[in-house]
Amino acid sequence: MKAVVLCAGEGTRLRPLTHTSAKHLIPVANRPVIAYTIEAIRESGINEIGVVVSPNVEEEFKLALGDGSKWDVQISYILQESPKGLAHAVSCAKEFVKNEPFLVYLGDNLLENGVTEIVKEFQRSKTGASLLLTEVKDPSSFGVASLAKDRIVKLVEKPKHPPSNLAVVGVYLFSPTIFEAIAQIKPSWRGELEITDAIQWLIDQGIEVRPHLVKGWWKDVGRPEDMIDANRLILEKLELQIFSEIGQDSKIVGRVSIAEGVQIRASELRGPLLIGPGAVIENSFIGPFTSIGQGVRIVSSEIEYSIVMSGASIEGAGRVDHSLIGRNVRIFRGKRPPETYHFVIGDNSEVRLV
Repeated sequence: MKAVVLCAGEGTRLRPLTHTSAKHLIPVANRPVIAYTIEAIRESGINEIGVVVSPNVEEEFKLALGDGSKWDVQISYILQESPKGLAHAVSCAKEFVKNEPFLVYLGDNLLENGVTEIVKEFQRSKTGASLLLTEVKDPSSFGVASLAKDRIVKLVEKPKHPPSNLAVVGVYLFSPTIFEAIAQIKPSWRGELEITDAIQWLIDQGIEVRPHLVKGWWKDVGRPEDMIDANRLILEKLELQIFSEIGQDSKIVGRVSIAEGVQIRASELRGPLLIGPGAVIENSFIGPFTSIGQGVRIVSSEIEYSIVMSGASIEGAGRVDHSLIGRNVRIFRGKRPPETYHFVIGDNSEVRLV
């Protein structure tokens, strides 16, 4: 069995960060989002993964993931030349999948408990398809499923009047019949081939499509606030680990993980908090639910509920809260008194607070 990870989306809701990096490579808890996806797939017993990418980010993914050997998997790269919908992206993997059942995983989704259970269940059942579902408060923003006993009988994409509160999560298991289904459907009003339409075609042909309800949390990290919340959820399981010396003029409260080569001076660190190698923190308060990337420098500032990516420098910024700060960003202050700021700042930017 193989897996197909869809990473060809443009990430418009995460701009300006996605002007310089694919959203699947943005770090959550100091690791790219897609790293969690790859590990979840590997833990399910699948070790051949096809990553569907658009031409403009192909080299970036190859540089970040390589051949997959660091995760003990084999990664192949599959081009989707133009964004024509999820079903079209799946069809691009036909030659990679060949005639095997396969897993499809949207690369910007995070699942607390991975996909092992749904994969094993699908392998036992030998059905035409299996979908991961979860209960949501506003199903009109999702593909929505109607159930009859242990089968899905209807799927509707972003309905004005949802038939249930069961949203389709970005994890699917298919037999090769899905390629025939995709060939039969037409583009939606958005001009895209919808995966929900292809699955509905399977249902209409009498092919069994089973639901599998999510256990634990699920996050689609398509927006900055979702990234920050996913960071919080992952840091909830952080353990206390300190690999650098902390001076007596600093204070640590709660579960804090500090990598090697970190310098902490006259600061308070409150967990859950993750600090990457080579960071420098002076006269500052950091945490909780914050991840600090490699080589970050923070001076005379307060950072909470935020993601600060590698190489960033923040000095005299006052209180920074619920922010997503890109690689090598520089934030510094003039003479104005401190306030509270909420940032979404792309890579290599500079912000002067006057």
